[in-house]
Amino acid sequence: MLPRAARTWIDTNWPYAGLTAGLFLLAILPLLWRAWPLTLLVVFLQLPIYMAHQVEEHHHDRFRTFVNDHLAHGRNALTTPAVVFINLVGVWLVDLAALYLARFVDPSLGLIAIYLALVNALAHVAVAILLRAYNPGLITAILLLLPAGSIGWWIIVHNDHPSLSAHLQIAGLVILAHAAILLYVRYRIHQLDSSAAV
Repeated sequence: MLPRAARTWIDTNWPYAGLTAGLFLLAILPLLWRAWPLTLLVVFLQLPIYMAHQVEEHHHDRFRTFVNDHLAHGRNALTTPAVVFINLVGVWLVDLAALYLARFVDPSLGLIAIYLALVNALAHVAVAILLRAYNPGLITAILLLLPAGSIGWWIIVHNDHPSLSAHLQIAGLVILAHAAILLYVRYRIHQLDSSAAV
């Protein structure tokens, strides 16, 4: 278990630590350019690009505040530990796993990182259309995640020819993962309502 001070630092600074790590990842890209196939390169790029997106999304805790204001009417349904877990495990580790799977198992498994970026970007756009307003992360979703995900998708499809089943399974799992976050928030709202009623 991390000491409280370290946990507090991570809770506050993880997006900026991620941006720093993302810049270092981009700095080693020229070393990989000739050594790796294009499929691996586009999967590799998804993580530093996503890390840049996370800064816009989570700067000053604004995504968590946005979710709690719009779904929980200001209550603390989406907690800071949940946000950190979702992003460090559900994005950073998943993208890393996708890279390893694409290298050592099947290149088409790189679609995990691709669909993670695309589904997240489309969710931001859908929320903006629904609310007719900006939501935290919208700009980088449009300018970074959508282009990087779309180019990566085209390269993997063109070079590795993943099956329709692979597309459907991976996209379905990514959509379910995003839905699980909403279900978690709904569950927390129910918990908070039950506690308030006692």
